[in-house]
Amino acid sequence: MGTRGDPGRSGLSARSPKRSRLSALPAVHELAAALHAPHGLAVAAARLAIEEQRTAILFAACSGSEPVARPAAEPGAVPDRRRDPGPAAEPATDILARARELLERSRRPSLRRVLNATGVIVHTNLGRAPLPATAREAVNRAAEGYSNLELDLGRGTRGSRRAHVEDLLCELTGARAATVVNNGAAAVLLAVAALAGPGRAVVVSRGELVEIGGGFRIPEVIGQSGSELIEVGTTNRTRLQDYQRAVDAAPGRAAAPALPPAAPPGAAPALPPAAPPGAVSRVSAILRVHRSNFATVGFVQDVPIQELCKVGVPVIDDAGSGVLADGAEVPALTGEPALKRSVAAGAALVCCSGDKLLGGPQAGLLIGTQDAVAAAAAHPLARALRIDKLSLAALEATLMLYREPERARREIPVLAMLTASEETLAARARRLRSGIGSAAELVRATAKAGGGALPLLELEGPAVALYPDGEDALALARALRGADPPVIARINDGRVLLDPRTLGDDEVELAITAVRGALGALRSPAPGASRPPEGPGRE
Repeated sequence: MGTRGDPGRSGLSARSPKRSRLSALPAVHELAAALHAPHGLAVAAARLAIEEQRTAILFAACSGSEPVARPAAEPGAVPDRRRDPGPAAEPATDILARARELLERSRRPSLRRVLNATGVIVHTNLGRAPLPATAREAVNRAAEGYSNLELDLGRGTRGSRRAHVEDLLCELTGARAATVVNNGAAAVLLAVAALAGPGRAVVVSRGELVEIGGGFRIPEVIGQSGSELIEVGTTNRTRLQDYQRAVDAAPGRAAAPALPPAAPPGAAPALPPAAPPGAVSRVSAILRVHRSNFATVGFVQDVPIQELCKVGVPVIDDAGSGVLADGAEVPALTGEPALKRSVAAGAALVCCSGDKLLGGPQAGLLIGTQDAVAAAAAHPLARALRIDKLSLAALEATLMLYREPERARREIPVLAMLTASEETLAARARRLRSGIGSAAELVRATAKAGGGALPLLELEGPAVALYPDGEDALALARALRGADPPVIARINDGRVLLDPRTLGDDEVELAITAVRGALGALRSPAPGASRPPEGPGRE
């Protein structure tokens, strides 16, 4: 388009009342000059504001309706012009204000702090685990100037970045060695590539061929390592002899005979015949995958890690969420596999995420035997997947807290949320209700662990329900997301719920201010703005 709208190409007649609206649109350079901003930013904001107005006018002309002002899109959102023609108020009065709004939005950082009022503790969309204060301080120190990331200060020679956390991980888990990469999926990929790889095979139970989130699946991860995948067992039941039979089926000879009949109840199942002397199995590792994001119940069977480590090939244990805390002290974690258990069982490599139930930054931990960790650290993928210095600083600070279990439960936000008392949550909920006013009411709700962990866990507790008079829940939730900082809530039974479990004490007042502002904006819409449809109010 040119600098102004072109009514000749819009399909409007010369007598159309909409033509004057298009003609009234300012030139891009004229509107940009009124913004008093750097040229590039001003031009971009002016061009977008004019395009929005032009699209709205043409949309109104085609539909036979008058342009109506529409609420601004959420910060950072890219409007779909096929469905949303955008704001369409009178250009002469609104376009400069709209251009200023767009200019201000372009100056905001895209990645922003938000308040999590959803009750989902490890919320993937919100960055998973919030960092402890000591971890945030460590990040600030590491970001200030240079650091000894790969320098041995004692010897004055090149060092290894894994050295900053290896001793801590070994101390906390009992492992002989450890290394870290940039996320949990990377840890699994590196482990499989290092212990198996092209020309070798990895055995996995069919019940553990899971999708780990984001569309990524265990078979695909194994495929990227170059390893052959050998599936054993069934979806619901896998036995020890299934693994043993796969390991004994060496290349170049017939597969092992069919499994013997099931043993009587209480008797140990019979194993298939052993491989001939001298036979070499193509199986280089067994991968055990914790089904962290779903649960199977009923007629199911799997092989404990202790038994799996007796098969005779290295075992890689993808432990999922990375539990370091004592389940006796954090009852919610009882159903998750502890890293210490897998190490003690003899797993060659144990993999987990750092930003889930461990409560640290995004990271992938690999702990285990010296030979297996050395193989992983020496693999070419290790450099491509290595962790950055800021995440490493946060991880070290988080791990140091685990040396003092009581302090860890108090200062690591994920653990504090999992163990929050009814009294603490009720006090926080009362503060929210009192600060918000008559639109708020105390209710009971259920929080979740999130992050693909503890799928059956339900943390019941107090919450605050918002009943905005004459407004629907979607409109209020949208307004809360537009606050500064944005408040992310959840909708249940037509109500907006604020769960105090995932709000810190220092965030309550910020949430109150955001809610009161959002309610006020909905009750006093801008002149000419369309009012959202009414939804269920307080009964």
